[in-house]
Amino acid sequence: MSLNRPALALAAAVTALAAVSGVAAVTTSADGAGTPSASSAERLPVQRSTLVCPQPSTSELGETHLTAFTPGGGSGGSDGGEADAGLLPAVSTLDNGGTDRRGEDAEPLVPLTEPGTPAVHSADSTEVPALSGTATGALAPGWTVQQTTVIPGGGGRGMLGVACSAPDTRFWFAAVSTAEERLDYVHLTNPDEAPATVDLQLFGPEGLVETESGTGITIPAHSTVPVLLSTLTPEPLEDVTLHVAARAGRIGAQVQALDEERGADWITPVAGTTGPVVIPGIPGDATEVRLTAFTPGDSDVRLSVALAGATSSFTPAGQETLQVKSGMTTSVALQDLTRGEPASLVLTPEEGTADATVVAAVRVTRGGDGEDGEDGDGQEIAFLPSTAPVEERTTAAGSSRKGSTLFLTAPGEAAKVKVTASPGAEGGTPADRTVELKPGTTTAVDDLVPEGGDGRFALTVERLSGGPVHVARMLEQTEDGVPMFTLQALSDDRGTVAVPPAREDLSILTEND
Repeated sequence: MSLNRPALALAAAVTALAAVSGVAAVTTSADGAGTPSASSAERLPVQRSTLVCPQPSTSELGETHLTAFTPGGGSGGSDGGEADAGLLPAVSTLDNGGTDRRGEDAEPLVPLTEPGTPAVHSADSTEVPALSGTATGALAPGWTVQQTTVIPGGGGRGMLGVACSAPDTRFWFAAVSTAEERLDYVHLTNPDEAPATVDLQLFGPEGLVETESGTGITIPAHSTVPVLLSTLTPEPLEDVTLHVAARAGRIGAQVQALDEERGADWITPVAGTTGPVVIPGIPGDATEVRLTAFTPGDSDVRLSVALAGATSSFTPAGQETLQVKSGMTTSVALQDLTRGEPASLVLTPEEGTADATVVAAVRVTRGGDGEDGEDGDGQEIAFLPSTAPVEERTTAAGSSRKGSTLFLTAPGEAAKVKVTASPGAEGGTPADRTVELKPGTTTAVDDLVPEGGDGRFALTVERLSGGPVHVARMLEQTEDGVPMFTLQALSDDRGTVAVPPAREDLSILTEND
């Protein structure tokens, strides 16, 4: 596969997404007038959303919490139809690829009953398989499911957090590894009735890594297949970029990264964007930040590096620029990056490469040596990919009263957002706050919680005005002196879709899956 094909495929995927997300029949007038202009399109709430969740963990020490939430105020079910939202187990290869574990009488996990109120399911991690499900009606617009697993010790120790994602055909992952101390598994889950065929490509510092075992992987219907990335390459590589492409069907894809010394977490797909690349939400007490970047285009890209801090933007000393060669993974360790305050990385392609696609992510380390003095024993890692700006709204489900921090970044112009804390799963009253973001800054919000009640809740960010806004969320807790945490970049919830007006009263399908 040539290196420019992913960019072409991305454009095709966007076209296909528009086809399934909002379809309207358009008539042509007698004078030959064609399709109405995009500016006249109406935004309608989606009526169907599909999500895929990977299998949390096989550790007997782990506990997993699933939190489902749909923001209130949606009108997806205004036509009087029924609303429904729930996740069902997928077939697991750990069951020898046997019969569908869901069965006819299977009860959905975390069934949602109404918008605005979260639903929670907690269980031992070994009892939670990979999941897929669909929300319809008023529960579809912005349906979000958060999966958080805490493993206090042993292999895979850490807090592993991931938002269940919509299935797609192509994914890019930065900051994965096939090093000897890492066990990185890409989890491929097929939510549909037909098999999917998937190809995996790895790009290291020298370019494409030759492999035959990553080609033509079959994912049966309603199945999940984990693939250990180190089996795809004959030599270990510390920093690798992974490309996942479904040549038939569609899948959900997430990478579970296990470090022998520094814990574990999920790596989520990168939003491959042109123009400024923003990685929001690096905590102020990070002891190490390792940046990995890749461009699939035909030309090298030179990036100007800036940090959007609490009060202003600045350039890290000695790290003013980063040269990314075409088709080759570039990585750099950024020491003493945040100066003790939360910040976001802003990577801007220099003149002549503004249209280049760049995928990037960071590995963030917190903590130091453990009580016994061994390297890494008191450290924990998490991963944070670049993300697109929030167009209208995004939600972080599964937040807790202690140890939840929201990061809001305005990399260019000033902006204004509204942040709402939902009721908890065990009651309470919503609370909200309007936050004004200064240009080139990152604002941390860690004290907005529901009034009264208890249980996990959701934080919803609505963009009100101004320039682009990027959002991330950190969950953290301390176990035996280890600062366990997980970072997640939040994308727009795609709760609405633009549908051009029809000249006749025609049925409209709005779907987000």
